[in-house]
Amino acid sequence: MAVVQDSAATKRKDFIALTDYTKDEILDILSLADDLKRFQKTGRPHRYLDGKTLTLLFEKPSLRTRLTFETGIFQLGGYSIFVETRLGKRETVPDVARNLERWVDGVVARTFSHDHILELAANASVPVINALTDYLHPCQILADVQALREHKGKDLSSIKVAFVGDGNNVFNSWVNFAGKVPLNLSLVCPEGYEADAKLVKTAQGMAKGEITITHDVEAGLRDADAVYTDVWASMGQEDEEAIREKAFAPYQVNAQLMSLAKPDAIFMHCLPAHRGSEVTDEVIDGPQSIVFDEAENRLHAQKAVLVKLIGSAEARA
Repeated sequence: MAVVQDSAATKRKDFIALTDYTKDEILDILSLADDLKRFQKTGRPHRYLDGKTLTLLFEKPSLRTRLTFETGIFQLGGYSIFVETRLGKRETVPDVARNLERWVDGVVARTFSHDHILELAANASVPVINALTDYLHPCQILADVQALREHKGKDLSSIKVAFVGDGNNVFNSWVNFAGKVPLNLSLVCPEGYEADAKLVKTAQGMAKGEITITHDVEAGLRDADAVYTDVWASMGQEDEEAIREKAFAPYQVNAQLMSLAKPDAIFMHCLPAHRGSEVTDEVIDGPQSIVFDEAENRLHAQKAVLVKLIGSAEARA
């Protein structure tokens, strides 16, 4: 019988933002994600969620988030119930939370409003996991960092990630990570599309690495070990698509832009990708791309979060 080492992270009630966790707690989750990935590939049983039921409460469409949570819960021995809804329409968010806590052992929520997930967490006695809001996407960053460590080593203190594009929810969670775990992070974006200034300033005050924002592509990509991008118009911003296409065109991640980073730099994307917009086929399908490693790790990283918040502390061989 192997025992998963307990930590303060195990006692956390919710997983809303990486800022709620210490450096050691975040690294502990990543270490467990590595273990669970190995267990899955070697066929070792790891049914930490035996007898547990979780609700997947989604306002937004999803491929990776829904399937990796459903698959992960199943692999851990639990059961999931998918509910597609718009929170606050039919009944209040607190009332939804107070119902769910009576039936299930945890809630995985994917919402537009970040306030809605905060309301769920404040009113539910069971753990609430942030599967994406318009403000943050912490599960994505755990999977990204797991893949980054696999390709660049576990010590990230000298690694530079250049995020090229919109200062959106994904970048916000990268900022939160960089404020906790030593890492150099640069946002390379057009004017007017910077990240949340307060969030960045707070992280810069805590970070041991550099967190910078620049509109200069060459400066932002210089010495980058990883080049990351995301769609230029996220869900809910479709009416801005034409304006954003024009503004972000000089920031397309193509072969020329990748050449500004280190020769062995990797390419990262949270997916789905708008090929021909923020990234070219040549890059996303090229040898530097690790986008599907990131996508695979959504499964393992999220399983680690589930185990820490909801699962048993023991792995039964």
